[in-house]
Amino acid sequence: MPNSEPQTPALTGRCYCGALQYETSGAPQWQAQCHCRECQYISGGGPNYFMMMAADGFRYTQGTAVQFTRSDLENPRTREFCGTCGTHIITRLPDRPTVVVKVGTLDDPSAYAGPSMAIFTCDIQPFHVIADGVPRADKRPVR
Repeated sequence: MPNSEPQTPALTGRCYCGALQYETSGAPQWQAQCHCRECQYISGGGPNYFMMMAADGFRYTQGTAVQFTRSDLENPRTREFCGTCGTHIITRLPDRPTVVVKVGTLDDPSAYAGPSMAIFTCDIQPFHVIADGVPRADKRPVR
């Protein structure tokens, strides 16, 4: 019997210069915005809007990402960037089979339905905006 569940179309994206391109399939596992200081560094000061996707559904279709993992942290994340223009594409989590896709890198950012939660609001800046009705978490919510 054929699978009657609708298939989620693949999402595609790229860096600013186009040297690094990707495709990710499957439905987002979570969509949120993060206000932690690390995300502020990477975003240039604002919150980071992201979609968590299954790692096995993510692949680069052009180019090779440069990876950065801090060596001074106990459980560091690995961040992947374009080596040409520096655009941050994804974050890999050491304890989960997911990738954190940066919404601004999607070819069609409207695929992001909006955050279901704002996290790490302990680091929020006065100029950050959280939409009315979006739940807040001081840190990362317990899974």
